[in-house]
Amino acid sequence: MAAMDTFTLRRGRVPLLISLPHDSSFIPPPIAARMRPPARRSPDTDWHVGRLYEPLAQVLGASVLRPLASRYVVDLNRPADGHALYPGQRETGLVPLIGFDGEPLYSAAEPVDAAEAQQRIDDYWRPYHRALADELARLQAAHGRVVLWEGHSIRSKVPMLFDGSLPDFNLGTAAGASCSPALQAQLEACLAAQTRFSVAVNGRFKGGYITRHYGAPASGVQAVQLELAQRHYMDEETFAYDEAKAPAVQQLIEKLLRICLA
Repeated sequence: MAAMDTFTLRRGRVPLLISLPHDSSFIPPPIAARMRPPARRSPDTDWHVGRLYEPLAQVLGASVLRPLASRYVVDLNRPADGHALYPGQRETGLVPLIGFDGEPLYSAAEPVDAAEAQQRIDDYWRPYHRALADELARLQAAHGRVVLWEGHSIRSKVPMLFDGSLPDFNLGTAAGASCSPALQAQLEACLAAQTRFSVAVNGRFKGGYITRHYGAPASGVQAVQLELAQRHYMDEETFAYDEAKAPAVQQLIEKLLRICLA
């Protein structure tokens, strides 16, 4: 499998890389055939984040990295060794066997053996991360610094992962370790200045593997994760994009991205 068959990278001209590791809902047919019917829809996709970010990236000149396969194939925002991101809390794992509803994805009791799991890591996970690391290096070499922006979204209510309703904009900086205090403060101030959306900073979503692994502010690489509650730009039941709601979300995201470039 050629690396470029598993992701798309549009290279930009400014020191900003937008990574969207859960953007795709595509499940290769041989894998989908073994899944339970509800799982074949890939309901835990970060629906439409590419549609939110791509126009902003084109205006700003940012790079965009997107996968071609669903997180159900392999979760690109998990470490390749599969260790837990949030110890003590229930998670779906590197090669998920359950969905966010806690139900099994596959019909068989033991659907993915170690050899298949490793093949998925080699075919999908490693090419994405090589591309991510290479693009960060290219941008940093050209500009002396770079910001990695992790774009995510999730249903506003997922009892397995968090209680109640998720705040609308969830900023994660690995509790301040993945970016400078100055950048985090500016992003927080921007979010605090608006009243339309609720906000959490380093709450339930502090940043996944990508944010934690690549963020190295002392070395000129800053990383920030934004987890959006999907209710403000789409229908969470049908997965349909909401043309009326989405522009307000995009406008606030654009303000945050411009702060990263300032």
